[in-house]
Amino acid sequence: MADDLTVNREGDMLVIRIPIKTPTPSASGKTLVVASTRGNQKTAVQIDGKDLYLGVNAYVYAEPKAK
Repeated sequence: MADDLTVNREGDMLVIRIPIKTPTPSASGKTLVVASTRGNQKTAVQIDGKDLYLGVNAYVYAEPKAK
């Protein structure tokens, strides 16, 4: 799994914890990535006996979006 990513099942809730990092430019440069699994990651959680995979990208826009 990605560094410091934790995924837990609490009843019918999936709880995801991923650290916020210094914003870095995305490949396109349109956004600044603040947290990412860097692709889909296998977790320790299972749903109906099947492994759960998770992909997360959290970002801010590099420039304010036009209104």
